[in-house]
Amino acid sequence: MPATVLAVIPARGGSKGVPAKNLAPVGGVPLVVRAVRECLAARHVTDVVVSTDDPAIAAAASGAGAGVVERPPAIAGDTATSEAAVLHAMDTHRERHGTDADVVLLVQCTSPFLDREDVAAVAAAVLEDGADSSLTVAPFHGFLWRDGSGTGEDGTAGESGDAQDGGYGVNHDKSFRPRRQDRPQDLLETGAAYAMRADGFRTAGHRFFGRTQPVRTDPARVLEIDDPHELARARALAPLLDARRAPALPGRADIDAVVLDFDGTQTDDRVLVDSEGRELVAVHRGDGLGIAALRRAELKLLVLSTEQNPVVAARARKLQVPVLHGIDRKDLALKQWCEEQGIAPERVLYVGNDVNDLPCFGLVGWPVAVAGAHDVVRGAARAVTSVPGGFGAIREIASWILGPTLES
Repeated sequence: MPATVLAVIPARGGSKGVPAKNLAPVGGVPLVVRAVRECLAARHVTDVVVSTDDPAIAAAASGAGAGVVERPPAIAGDTATSEAAVLHAMDTHRERHGTDADVVLLVQCTSPFLDREDVAAVAAAVLEDGADSSLTVAPFHGFLWRDGSGTGEDGTAGESGDAQDGGYGVNHDKSFRPRRQDRPQDLLETGAAYAMRADGFRTAGHRFFGRTQPVRTDPARVLEIDDPHELARARALAPLLDARRAPALPGRADIDAVVLDFDGTQTDDRVLVDSEGRELVAVHRGDGLGIAALRRAELKLLVLSTEQNPVVAARARKLQVPVLHGIDRKDLALKQWCEEQGIAPERVLYVGNDVNDLPCFGLVGWPVAVAGAHDVVRGAARAVTSVPGGFGAIREIASWILGPTLES
């Protein structure tokens, strides 16, 4: 039987350094959602939960596909430890599933450039290499100093032994500066991901016990967000570092149906009104090509729109796709449609762009936002297109599913 690997992402609502830090967008995606996506895409990980006391964080985590563990107030304050949150999440997982996890991961969403390969690597260190605990580290070549003004915390001479020395070297003798190649390799704890044998963690109550195996990661991606300046750095770096990430995109084997919003996903969300009050919208020919290919691949298709508009019906007829429009509760209509079609909601890809799409996002397995969608919608999406609605976003999604040539 495969091992159960539980990834726990602690994400409190309170933050003094950066208000609502865990929901702060980096690269257009909230930090907690970035962590959820990488954990869901990591090899070995079987379950992903977010431990939080905040309803907004819970909603974002759930929309991204994670389970939610409601953290009690006793372990939700400023002095609460990550270990306490992990132990509580482990207990909750056991209550829900009737069994303990074999390996537990602690993943910090304040490390915005955490990579799924790093998550998989710390899990593999325990699962495959026999380590008791593991952590991500980065090679470090700097000389560390400590400014003790010559005295230790107890008022005695510092480590240098000379009360007149002031600053002193921590990982070097300041009177001798060896070349980098002549020094032992120091490793910096990144704070991004940790893995532990679950039974050993329960016994030790701490993330480091037994044989601890460091897992090296790319130093360029090492950043922890604790203040506004670090958040600004992360946002500046995101266009560069996010381009290296392997996207978690759906294939044909992942879905049975595609449900499309209309305004803002198949259009650019603008409406042209003539002197007679008639409304016109612009659509993209490439989207029609993509939808035709999805239909040939025998995927169920539906256009689902809040607007009661003849333009929506006319476009759906041309595409030969069923349409439900003038719908106030799109989530209820979607749920009923899935039942009528015999389709499991987790096998549905839903494309949206605005907050009225969020209830549908919570129902399906593949919530997808178009570029230019509302920030909250992009944050709740499992994938985001590179182009906006009305500019070929549906064509792009079809290429994810069927390949760039749209072969069925």
